[in-house]
Amino acid sequence: MSYMSRYRDWLLNDYIDEETKAELKSIEGDEAEIEERFYKDLEFGTGGMRGKMGAGTNRMNKYIVRKATQGLANYIINYYDDADGPRSVVIAYDSRHNSQEFAEEAALVLAGNGIKAYLFEELKPTPELSFAVRYFQAKAGIVITASHNPPEYNGYKVYGPEGCQLVPEKAREVTAEINEIDDFNIIKHLAKEEALEQNLLEYIGDEVEEAYFQAIREVLPDTELAAQDGSEIRIIYTPLHGSGSKPVRNFLSQLGFKELMMVQRQANPDPEFSTVKSPNPEERQAFTLALELAEEYQPDLILATDPDCDRLGVMVKRSEALSNSRAVEKANVDQGEVAVEQEEGENSGADSQDENYRILNGNEIGVLMADYLLLRLQEKGKLPDKGVIIKTIVSTEMVCSIAEEFGVDVMDVLTGFKFIGEKIKEFEDTDQEFIFGFEESYGYLTGTYARDKDAVNAAALLATMALYYQEEENKSLLDRLAELREQHGYYLEDLKAIRLEGKEGQEKIDRTLERLRGKYPEEIADQQLLVFKDYLNREEVNCQTGECQDIELPASNVLQFRLADESLVTVRPSGTEPKLKIYFAVRNSSEAEAREQLNLLQDEFMDLVYGILD
Repeated sequence: MSYMSRYRDWLLNDYIDEETKAELKSIEGDEAEIEERFYKDLEFGTGGMRGKMGAGTNRMNKYIVRKATQGLANYIINYYDDADGPRSVVIAYDSRHNSQEFAEEAALVLAGNGIKAYLFEELKPTPELSFAVRYFQAKAGIVITASHNPPEYNGYKVYGPEGCQLVPEKAREVTAEINEIDDFNIIKHLAKEEALEQNLLEYIGDEVEEAYFQAIREVLPDTELAAQDGSEIRIIYTPLHGSGSKPVRNFLSQLGFKELMMVQRQANPDPEFSTVKSPNPEERQAFTLALELAEEYQPDLILATDPDCDRLGVMVKRSEALSNSRAVEKANVDQGEVAVEQEEGENSGADSQDENYRILNGNEIGVLMADYLLLRLQEKGKLPDKGVIIKTIVSTEMVCSIAEEFGVDVMDVLTGFKFIGEKIKEFEDTDQEFIFGFEESYGYLTGTYARDKDAVNAAALLATMALYYQEEENKSLLDRLAELREQHGYYLEDLKAIRLEGKEGQEKIDRTLERLRGKYPEEIADQQLLVFKDYLNREEVNCQTGECQDIELPASNVLQFRLADESLVTVRPSGTEPKLKIYFAVRNSSEAEAREQLNLLQDEFMDLVYGILD
């Protein structure tokens, strides 16, 4: 069916409400907009669905949510019989436009199919949903979120009974069920009152969060130190208008971190994310208001979580600023001054705070956490004989050098925390033991209570780690990071992302990858190409000998280039945004040499990419 036929079908379909039809009538005559909305169905993949909200088959709306949920319901009914126990699904949502509505729509479709829906009473972190799936022994989980995408986006993520996002094989099976639905009228749907009366809809209270907190507490080192000396660390925290506001604040406080200041202008849900350009803790601009507050409060750490609270960003006070602030604080105490109260300014001082605070990138946070966990496990005699750290193929290889010193293996998986979650499940049937998982895009997990990255866990681990180094070794996180680089080399990574919107943009992304796959460069930045990996064809080529070997990972549209100086370039389309992503990684003996190496590599490879795009 053509995009115009689909458009007309929605206009004439009695199932579609008048408000939606009015939106569609408003674009009548705008063929380009009609094509964008209807040239395809919003794709359901291993990350679920994510897209701009609006009317159309290629948009997020209640009809697409209902269709996806009916497909999921059909999958659950066909896959699980009565012997597998009651059929149920847990549902969570974040602070975005329509998130609660979409969550309720999903719950009522499940109820219409005789599947019980456990729905959180208020917005909750994605990792709490991952935990809750196993807590309720549910057959699946749904999270309505678009993570850190712009405000006009929303999404629909599906989790399996292990609490892990659907991996490719399972996603294909659910997709097949969704694609079988060619008529909205066959979707089953109960009214809310009826679902409640039949006990097919149940709202989740505080008991799950209490169990979730306890599970995190059990996998954190040094909780006794936090209870005793947690007030020695000052923290500013911003949830960036998302679901982390209550859980992160409450859990840190329970652990003993009482010197915690919230960025009040970002503490409450706001689907427009009106105080930031993007609610993404990977970006420095997300810390602007926190840095303003830092002028007076002088925190040791600034923490930020994204809207669904599965990613954590961090800024750390530089060592010189740390020493100065402690001297001032001591003088103030001697003079009998009282504690500083919160008072936020209007864009004053944010730039100057860059001199006092340094943002850590996702790889730096990951190696600090891995090193700290291994160190404390070893000191306590609890380091497992066959412990494993799991990272994604685009995350730093510095952790391999660190893990080797502790006799711990490092395993690579494809980009996406679901693949880390999948390995955690597999380890249950082996003698391997999961220690830590991370990805460069600010996702971390210690422990197996959840099967997704967890910013509540990560915030607590980061704060506890900073406290340990401060109180036990009289050093900062930056001091420890410098020690690790002195010992293992200066690893430096960067990411370039090219936004390519719509159908034309997707075609450009596909063309670029096909060109690079068909004729890859023999040399980049004066360095010979040694190994070329094509993860889509699951083939690794030794460019010196021409020998090929299989890649033991699922097929994925990713290309990787390893050069003679051990530099890495990885190219992949984003799974959640209309972007082509290019990852760069180098290693050298100093920061200056690493930066020079990285800049040359980036310049030459980006020229190659832009040449293809043009």
